[in-house]
Amino acid sequence: MKRTNVSSSNIASIGYDSDRRVLEVEFLNRSVYQYFSVPENLYNGLMCADSHGSYFDSYIKKGGFRYQRII
Repeated sequence: MKRTNVSSSNIASIGYDSDRRVLEVEFLNRSVYQYFSVPENLYNGLMCADSHGSYFDSYIKKGGFRYQRII
């Protein structure tokens, strides 16, 4: 999945597959996680957020989405 680099104290890059509704997040420690059934509006909000890390924590991490570490 193609990811976009972001400026964050915790997140290195973010990708999204709109067909599968999969959000992929690479953290600065190089671990990569996929989050499943994430609505596109949450991805858009994450990409537009002033703080990617705060948005991710509030809406994705605490949103209860099923996830899997892939790297």
